[in-house]
Amino acid sequence: MRVCNILPANRCWAAVRLWRKVTTWSAVGAAFNSNPVRRLDLLQRHGLFGVPELSSTEGFERVQRRALLEAEQLVAKACRTAPGASTVEVFDKLSDTLCRVADLADFIKVAHPDPEYREAGEKTCIKIGTAVEKLNTNVELCRSLKNLLDNQEVMDQLDPETRRVAELFMFDFEISGIHLDEEQRKEAVDLNVKLLDLNNQFLMGCHMPNRIDGRALPTHIHHHFTSEGNYLQIGGLHADSPDDVVREVAYRIFLYPNRDLMDILDQLLSCRNKLARLVGYESYAHRALRGTMAKNPDNVMNFLQLLTDKLKDRTEKDFKMMKDMKCKLNPRNPDLMPWDHSYLSGVIRAERFNIEPSLYSPYFSLGSCMDGLNALFTQLYGVSLLAEQPSAGEVWSEDVRKLAVVHETEGLLGYIYCDFFIRPDKPHQDCHFTVRGGRMQDDGRYQLPVVALMLSLPRPGRDAPTLLTPAMMENLFHEMGHAMHSMLGRTRYQHVTGTRCATDFAEVPSILMEYFATDYRVISQFARDYQTGQPLPQSMVTRLCESKKVCGAADTQLQVFYAALDQAYHGKPQSRSTTDILIDLQQKYYGLPCVPNTAWHLRFSHLVGYGAKYYSYLMSRAVASMVWRQCFQKDPLNRYTGERYRREMLAHGGGREPMQMVEDMLQKKPSMEDFVDALVSEMDPDFESIIMDSEN
Repeated sequence: MRVCNILPANRCWAAVRLWRKVTTWSAVGAAFNSNPVRRLDLLQRHGLFGVPELSSTEGFERVQRRALLEAEQLVAKACRTAPGASTVEVFDKLSDTLCRVADLADFIKVAHPDPEYREAGEKTCIKIGTAVEKLNTNVELCRSLKNLLDNQEVMDQLDPETRRVAELFMFDFEISGIHLDEEQRKEAVDLNVKLLDLNNQFLMGCHMPNRIDGRALPTHIHHHFTSEGNYLQIGGLHADSPDDVVREVAYRIFLYPNRDLMDILDQLLSCRNKLARLVGYESYAHRALRGTMAKNPDNVMNFLQLLTDKLKDRTEKDFKMMKDMKCKLNPRNPDLMPWDHSYLSGVIRAERFNIEPSLYSPYFSLGSCMDGLNALFTQLYGVSLLAEQPSAGEVWSEDVRKLAVVHETEGLLGYIYCDFFIRPDKPHQDCHFTVRGGRMQDDGRYQLPVVALMLSLPRPGRDAPTLLTPAMMENLFHEMGHAMHSMLGRTRYQHVTGTRCATDFAEVPSILMEYFATDYRVISQFARDYQTGQPLPQSMVTRLCESKKVCGAADTQLQVFYAALDQAYHGKPQSRSTTDILIDLQQKYYGLPCVPNTAWHLRFSHLVGYGAKYYSYLMSRAVASMVWRQCFQKDPLNRYTGERYRREMLAHGGGREPMQMVEDMLQKKPSMEDFVDALVSEMDPDFESIIMDSEN
């Protein structure tokens, strides 16, 4: 085990003496439970992620220019390359050249604290994105790939991954309209470029707060919101506030319709539909779902309707429980409204199972959780997480940690940059970014993958490390699931590296990690009180797991509604407004009333990144549930099962058909009914665990 060099040894041990009296953290645990101390590098300042040019915002222009020049040379090379594996290799190198710049810039435009860096990142994304759209309609470039695909003799000699990547590159050409005439191809490029701008505008609008004259609201709730002179800013739903008035006010004001944003959404959906129809698809949903596990919109809606039908009685019982609780808490205003769902379901869980988050947090220091992940990955895959000291200028904030991922026999697998702590202007979202994909290089060496994880955790204090709630801990495991998908894949081509796979498969590894995060055999390895070293009692874990099943049907049905709305917006155009569609589907798939003069869909940011694919969370959860129950539930720390899971599912990224990977892992072909049954069965109480808990 390599010694952590984020902190000098004396500082590290001082932290241990202050917070832990019984046991000590490992090097990776200490790195996350202590404030970082950066070494000054006065002789050399490295750029972001080790890219020398990115020590200043001007460097984005240089990196971008170099990538476009190299891309131009690779296009020429591809067009003169004889059909064979080398054709695919040149295409992948072209893709990698542009993605290494675009992916890095895509992260910087979101995460960097300096607005000038964010602006430079956004401009770079647009510039590279525009270049990619033009390449996707380059007839000569496409012809070089078609020459390969049409040569059956050569194709038969290629390995399965190379054949699939060649087909995926052709798919990119086809959905961009390569088969159209010159004028139509130009129209397709223009639509794609316009979509880049509309996506950015809608995302920005989704997160903008609304404001209201403070005199319009009761003075006793003003402190819940941000003051701006005489106005109050409402920047979220405050869904877990115990004050009914605060929840209702936040819901009505934050979701108040914005005409400009409504127009942007209408343009975005219209633009997507025009593009899909132009390149030969019935709708944008048909275009987006090609190559996924679901295959087409009819299968998605069948899945959602089957799930709705199976959940109907359970959902009604859940809403009745919430209504009864509201009557108990507020008899003068007993009607159950959308702003009550999250809060009341939480109250019911807490009342039944005594799961106050503050009771759990002392056992979940961030360092302990990272120790737990390190132990889990070592046991399942033979992989260790080692903290490394970033060079000066390599990271965008001093509290970013850098992890090297090292396999016991394969050596260094890649790097994870952990941007875990809240700071001003940082988005409050948990997500995984591919910064650089893995691929086999010309010289035979493997290009190591680099990813960044972003969370919104509190910083460590003087008297305590960062303490996580159970939900925060699960989110950490979830995002690390994405990271390990990127690290453990060893695809030959970066075009299919790690999470570059079908969206409804990409969430499987991350959701599967949530099951490990709630299994006592895993939790018991790391959950210790940060002051006393006492382990988290098994009874508390049992209560936590069982509490999640309370109101689980209503929670799932809400996700079904979101997914159905996403499908409707991206299906064939309807002669009614997006608001009217929402009202209709909320009644059909959710049950709680739509509130007049609100527009929840204008805050549905997933419409950008998950357009026509929001159902993926539900389908991925179904697959993860089946993998957990069949493969890991009996022994979640089994090395043989971990290696098999890596071999059958993680190693291939998008290099194999997603459903084929699922079938190989489960050793059966699951149906939509199997997926639905997997989700519904998760809501059944675990009577054996409850009995054991009561006996203890």
